[in-house]
Amino acid sequence: MDQRALVERAARGDHDAFAVLATAAAARLDSAARLILRDPELARDAVQNTLIRAWRDLPGLRAPDRFDAWLHRLLVNASLDEARRRKRRPIELEVMEIDQPAAGDSSRELADRDLVERALNRLEPEHRALVVLHYYLGYPLPDAASSLGISLPAAKSRLHRAMQGLRRSMVEASA
Repeated sequence: MDQRALVERAARGDHDAFAVLATAAAARLDSAARLILRDPELARDAVQNTLIRAWRDLPGLRAPDRFDAWLHRLLVNASLDEARRRKRRPIELEVMEIDQPAAGDSSRELADRDLVERALNRLEPEHRALVVLHYYLGYPLPDAASSLGISLPAAKSRLHRAMQGLRRSMVEASA
């Protein structure tokens, strides 16, 4: 069954159809949330909140063909909410590897990846969300702006500032 039919069935209250949609999207949502939040527990909370809100608001989705974009927008909003909540509580650190290195990775590639990860971690969550949507998930900038609920000029400006911040962090770390 195609995604549109599943979305339409789920919007009418079909739990099984929604379970298929949620299962198909869960790994992508978790990966995006981890990139935005940099914390696996907060990412799980964001994904859970996203799926709860998706189930609740699905009957109001006007364009079933845009389900994935709508779901990513819900995820970004839930992730940014989690990031705001995190600022109000003590920082907890858990050191873990985000991606397993491929066999044959050289130490320089690992060092570069680590440098990028640390620079990405220094960005504000709003900037990090835009970078994740555009560069990691492959959204065209107008779609990423729409997912974040901001104008295209605002997205261009944020992305420019985010890239400047990434470059600055990487230069400082490598110096």
